[in-house]
Amino acid sequence: MKISTGSDHRGLHQRKIIGESIAACGHEVNDLGTMTTDSCDYPDIARLVAHSVTGGGCDRGILVCGTGIGMSIAANKVKGIRAALCPDENSAKFSRLHNDANVLCLPGDNFDDDQLRSIIKLWLTTDFEGGRHARRLEKVAQMENEF
Repeated sequence: MKISTGSDHRGLHQRKIIGESIAACGHEVNDLGTMTTDSCDYPDIARLVAHSVTGGGCDRGILVCGTGIGMSIAANKVKGIRAALCPDENSAKFSRLHNDANVLCLPGDNFDDDQLRSIIKLWLTTDFEGGRHARRLEKVAQMENEF
């Protein structure tokens, strides 16, 4: 898989660990920034990552900001994105199993490096269960066309 990553200025360190974890799982990293500690606007990064996923260039995306909330809100504005804010391993697992999340949003302030590596590996190796969950995701997709 090819995975896009992005963060605001508060997620630079975590994004480095995320990139290493993606590569350790045998996947390609598409790092979309930010590249400095200068303050930046998280929606700009969320847009880049989300469009890299919906445009077909990348299979999934991972976003980091201080709380993960802003990235999650912004990424979910892009049609076809199922971004999940996952503050723990259980959330990461079920975001894939039941919700087929294609973007993982993480709170950069919450994890040590080992916890972060564990969540990334779990999210990348968990497959969508399908079945009744696919029916529910189809209903979510239909909601994107209501406006």
